[in-house]
Amino acid sequence: MGMLDDFKEKAEDLVEKAKDVGEDLVDKAKDLVDGREEQVEAAIDKAAEIADDKTGGAHTDKIDAAAEKAKDLLDD
Repeated sequence: MGMLDDFKEKAEDLVEKAKDVGEDLVDKAKDLVDGREEQVEAAIDKAAEIADDKTGGAHTDKIDAAAEKAKDLLDD
């Protein structure tokens, strides 16, 4: 097995570990949100409001769209 094969194998292992960590984080986030959807939605709205204020309303449409997408994720 050459050096490139070793590198490829290690890279594949890292990708697999990253996927596992990502899935664990998603599961933990879902557990934290469960039963608190209204509070999380309110926090998303507040964050969007602050971002809009900080940008002087220059990106309102994008901020609102991002906030809506974040709230849509709560339904999943």
